[in-house]
Amino acid sequence: MEDMARTTAPVPNENLKIQLNGNNLKNANCKKNGYHNKAQDFVPLYQDFENFYTRNLYMRVRDNWNRPICSLPGPVFDVMERVSPDYNWTFSLTGKTIDDVINMGSYNYLGFAENDGDFLKTVADRTQQYGLGVCSTRQEMGNLAVHEELEQLVATFLGVESSMIFGMGFATNSMNIPALVGKGCLILSDELNHTSLILGARLSGATIWVFKHNNMQSLERLLREAVCSGQPRTHRPWKKILIMVEGIYSMEGSVVRLPDIVALKKKYKAYLYLDEAHSIGAVGPTGRGVTELFGLDTSDIDVMMGTFTKSFGAAGGYIAGKKELVDYLRSHSHSAVYTSGMSPPVTEQILRAMKCIMGLDGTTVGQARVHQLAENTRYFRSRLQEMGFIIYGNDDSPVVPILLYMPGKVVAFSRAMLKRKIGVVVVGFPATPITEARARFCLSAAHTKAMLDQVLFDLNELGDDLCLKFSRRKYSPRPQQHNNNNTDFELDS
Repeated sequence: MEDMARTTAPVPNENLKIQLNGNNLKNANCKKNGYHNKAQDFVPLYQDFENFYTRNLYMRVRDNWNRPICSLPGPVFDVMERVSPDYNWTFSLTGKTIDDVINMGSYNYLGFAENDGDFLKTVADRTQQYGLGVCSTRQEMGNLAVHEELEQLVATFLGVESSMIFGMGFATNSMNIPALVGKGCLILSDELNHTSLILGARLSGATIWVFKHNNMQSLERLLREAVCSGQPRTHRPWKKILIMVEGIYSMEGSVVRLPDIVALKKKYKAYLYLDEAHSIGAVGPTGRGVTELFGLDTSDIDVMMGTFTKSFGAAGGYIAGKKELVDYLRSHSHSAVYTSGMSPPVTEQILRAMKCIMGLDGTTVGQARVHQLAENTRYFRSRLQEMGFIIYGNDDSPVVPILLYMPGKVVAFSRAMLKRKIGVVVVGFPATPITEARARFCLSAAHTKAMLDQVLFDLNELGDDLCLKFSRRKYSPRPQQHNNNNTDFELDS
């Protein structure tokens, strides 16, 4: 029996060795034939360079992002102090706060992120009446009178036939675009469009062509090709051609060249989708967005989209346009059918802010805020140009990116500004090209001139210390007059 055991025991190992040798031979053949890295045609989970960047650079400077605050995000706020014992892999709070930090990063354009008891009385009353949530979709038990009141007010504010509100701004784009276009349709998307627009376009199943940012020659070339050639292989006409753009681009501060795009849209019989997340309430003589800024008729825009998370100090978004469009979305949009209705106090906050802007509350406070934001924007931009910083964007845009270029300067800039009690947002790869890192400032009507002067004073000092004044242009100390007919939306560097 022992002899038999000795002779039979090695057999499984031999079989295993043969099997392993066979697998190695198969892998070698696959590698030889070029199939080794395809992994059954799955895309890689990580890109090599992004993974390298995250591990070797981002982790060392992660303290410049995700800073927790513990107060109202108004013109000033309180930042919670934190430390890391393991080079930013983990953070722990010290229990201390950095008080009265000037807030230059929040999208509080008109200063409606406030906690004044008199202003918020109607919001408190609405909370007492309806509670915090509706716990149902609007097609079932979640449709309230305040929802319909807000939709009517939004349509009146924009000058369109109808509108529809949604509880989440990001989903307003990503869940409604698939209801508007699909297979056999073509989307022409600006290369700097927001992620929500890109996601909605991809989910739709439509073909996506990208044109250069605010470049009308690039857009017209694609439109001409789409009309002349039609769909690939079959050359059948596209079912729809949809141009997707933003009012103000949040990383560039540039304003869409809307009159030119409307002209191209009419020439080639396309549709236009306008995302006014950052422009509604923030630009235009009365805060009605880029259509008012350029003096265009809102009927020229097929789909008007915007959010309530910036200028209105709330949450959610809207789609506005013709009644036929809105009625179609009520029954076909995933965001309308499957999501809970907007929270009643949030709805009331939007109503309060919009009525204030329109003057329906019997005051001129709203219009004063719109004018103050425009004044702050022009003053801040002109002073930065005088100092020698390279900035992007249009003169009317409250989003002001300052080019820092090098990742090391981004880190030093953010930390130094926080030491001076100024909260800024710094942006780098992969949100921007690796050589175009920047700091993004967002102006607010709630910023006083003293606050802006303090920020400008510290910026001037840091610009010299860190060698950030890259501009070779010489600017007059007198602010330039604004010209609405100017079509040069980018500041040449």
